[in-house]
This record gives sequence, C-alpha cells and structure tokens, in this order.
Amino acid sequence: MKRIVLTGGGTAGHVTPHMSLIPRLKAAGYEIHYIGTEHGIEHEMIGKIPGITYHVVKSGKLRRYFSLQNFTDPFRVLHGAWTSVRLMRKLMPDVCFSKGGFVSVPVVVGAWLAHVPTVCHESDLTPGLANRISAKFVSRVATTFQECADALGAKAVMTGTPLRPSLFSGSRDKGLAMAGFNGQKPVLLMTGGSLGAQSVNKCLRACLPAILPQMDVLHLCGRGNLDPSLAAAAGYAQFEFLGDEMADALAAADLVLSRAGSNTLSELLALNKPMLLVPYPLGSGRGDQIENAASYEKRGLARVLAQEKMTPEALTQALLSLLAERETLRAAVEAYPVKDGTDAVLQMIEEARLKG
Repeated sequence: MKRIVLTGGGTAGHVTPHMSLIPRLKAAGYEIHYIGTEHGIEHEMIGKIPGITYHVVKSGKLRRYFSLQNFTDPFRVLHGAWTSVRLMRKLMPDVCFSKGGFVSVPVVVGAWLAHVPTVCHESDLTPGLANRISAKFVSRVATTFQECADALGAKAVMTGTPLRPSLFSGSRDKGLAMAGFNGQKPVLLMTGGSLGAQSVNKCLRACLPAILPQMDVLHLCGRGNLDPSLAAAAGYAQFEFLGDEMADALAAADLVLSRAGSNTLSELLALNKPMLLVPYPLGSGRGDQIENAASYEKRGLARVLAQEKMTPEALTQALLSLLAERETLRAAVEAYPVKDGTDAVLQMIEEARLKG
C-alpha cells in the first residue's frame, strides 16, 4: 500500500485543502498519516476523520515580532524535527505533503533528513515564512498564484488550490429557504471566516437601510456576533457559522462581501461569484490579504475596499456598484483559466512519490 504523511496547521487555511485531497488519496490507495500539534486547529479538523492516523509533534511559532518565546521556540522546532525524523523512519512513507503553517517546518525538515520526497503548497501571493523555509527541503512547490511560483523559482508551479467537492453541490433553493428569502432580489453573502470580521460586520449592519431595498443579505458574522435587534429584519438573515449548509449559502449568493484569505478567494473564483473584498489591514497579519486582493483587482476578478477607507457610506456605494457590475465581474471569473487545483496537486504528489 502507498503511504503518505500530510502536515500543516495553525489556521483553517492550512488545513482545509487537505480535506479536499484526503478522499482522493484514499481512493488512490494511500494509507494516510497526519502530523500536527496536540492542540492546534489541525487536530480538531483532521483528528476526527476516520481512517487517518494522527501523530503529535511539538513546534514553535515563527514570529516576526519580539517575544521571549523567540528564544525557546527554536528548540521546540528542533525537538519537532527529530520527532518527525523518528516518525518518518518508523512509518517509511512514500511521500509527504505540506500545506504550511509553523507546525509544518519540523515535519518537512524531518522528511528531508529521512529522505522522504516532499511537496508543499502555498496559497498566498507571496510565500509565508514557513513555506520559505520549507521550500529549501522539498522536491516541488505548488502555488495558487503565478507570482508566488515565480518568486520561489524552478521548483514551483501554479496549480490552484485543492477545493472540496461538496463546494460544488450546493442548492440555491435550499440556501434561499435557509435564509427565509423568496429569491425575488439578488442575494449578498457576507463571510468573514470562521471567527467573523467584526469591523465589517458593524459597517454592513449600518448599511442595511440603504441596501436592503436592492438586495437580500445573508450574513455569516462569526461566533458570538449575532445582533438580536436585527432578528426580525426583512431581507436579512444572520448566522454565526455554517458547516455543511455553506455550499447552499454560496449557491444562493449572487454577490459576495468577504475578507481576502486565499482559500476563500479560490472557492469564490471557482463558483464564479462577483466579489467585493475588504482585506485585513497591515498590523492584523503579514499583509498577504492586501496582496491577494490587489492581484484579484488587477485581473478584474474583484472589487476592493480598504478597511481604512470603509465607512457605511463607502461600503454602501461599493456594494451598489458591485450589484451594477456583477455580470461583468462574473464573466471575468468564468474566463479565469485556473480554478480547482486538486488534480494538479495530486499529480505533483504522485510524481514526487514515483521519483522517490
């Protein structure tokens, strides 16, 4: 039996693409092992999937700011690397696939020391620190953006992001029924990730009197962010979080207001959704969302509103403009050549395995 080790974690974005690959890897006859941290989101998301053996390693966080933990975390990374080497030599996998995040660095180094070929994937326009380090130790790098492949050199190729098959099975009728909409007006879906986006939540709610005559609003606001005063508002439905129903919500959406995380952008692109992006500002991250959004805007795939310029008036105007331009944007995203990267990434993994 073929055997693969998967790794990646720290955020859902470093785990979700694995969920797309796992059913296909199982169908291809792979025995699947996952190496992650004990308390990270990767354990929460992957540890419950039947048929996958989860292994725990220690890992330090790769910080760009001063912290006393910067002096101790390198030793945690070294400990994780040696744990990974022992695991690799015990498991003897044919190949390793890394999605990035700080937990992946000791695993990738461990695979390299154990002579296990590794493929990694970078979702953002510019490679994160973990993947910049890992790229030195891997056979190939898959990327979502061509700019990232160019930056990483000969090892890298743009493949797109692996997307879960359930994404494409949503029902518009079910999405409308879930929200209580009759389908007579266009539907705006606002999503801010699993934790929501509080500044956008607040601004969107301030826009409701101006935009509800033109569109219904399906608002995914994040856990703990429901507004009881809007529970009975006509044409407005709010949910903390959607699981399996997310595909139906996306199917119902004619427009999307979103942050600019790469996995979300890849999903919206694959579903041909006109989008207005409000990326996280500098200081809330490394600036990757700003770069992602700028790339989409440059290609005519999205409109962008900087959070620093976001007011109820500016957001209202941007959403009404998005409504007016939605057919132009939809045509642009439909014409974009790279959508679901699952097949390309699986092919890269198989090639690495065969080359050994």
